[in-house]
Amino acid sequence: IPFGRTSCYSDLAAEIARPKAVRAVGAANGANPIAIIIPCHRVIGRDGSLTGYAGGLPRKALLLKLEGAQLPEQRQLSL
Repeated sequence: IPFGRTSCYSDLAAEIARPKAVRAVGAANGANPIAIIIPCHRVIGRDGSLTGYAGGLPRKALLLKLEGAQLPEQRQLSL
């Protein structure tokens, strides 16, 4: 997922031609041991919600904000 952009679990599942594998995408994302190199913080919920992140949701929100990612206004965490 490019810098400053986000994608949701279902879109990633569709990209690998496994549209029903949303939970597997989530599990793989959650098992990411090198978050700095593989930016799992860029994966969000389909509705724009900030979902689980090992570093905590406030850190995920901060990283996305620093990258200039656009999130639905009601889904942004106050920092």
